[in-house]
Amino acid sequence: MRPRQIAVIVVAVGCLFAPASASAFTAFRSPSGNIGCYLAASSARCDIRDRDWSPPPRPRSCPVDFGQGASITRRGTRGRLVCAGDTALNSGRVLAYGRKLRAGGITCTSRVAGMTCANRRGHGFTISRQRYRLF
Repeated sequence: MRPRQIAVIVVAVGCLFAPASASAFTAFRSPSGNIGCYLAASSARCDIRDRDWSPPPRPRSCPVDFGQGASITRRGTRGRLVCAGDTALNSGRVLAYGRKLRAGGITCTSRVAGMTCANRRGHGFTISRQRYRLF
């Protein structure tokens, strides 16, 4: 095979394993910029920059950062603290206080008192500078 044919094959194979498009989720942040979130049809996640609370100790099952945010899945039975080496901060548009975003049965609401995301089953989280709540 010639180099050009090999390059075409590599590109074609790479397309088979490409991640979902960036439009598969919506990135947004609180007006203060202290909370950044991702919302997709299957889950929601919000991270917080400055907080007055500490998460519980990092579980052994989490090899990276723990407790910098919270998440919920569409069918989840309770919100969870985030175990991740990345962040949802600093991206997306501002979601004004009192406004909501919805995707796949998950609704996120921006309030002065914090960001709340919940699924249709009523499970989710609220995260703010003062506290977090998983429900």
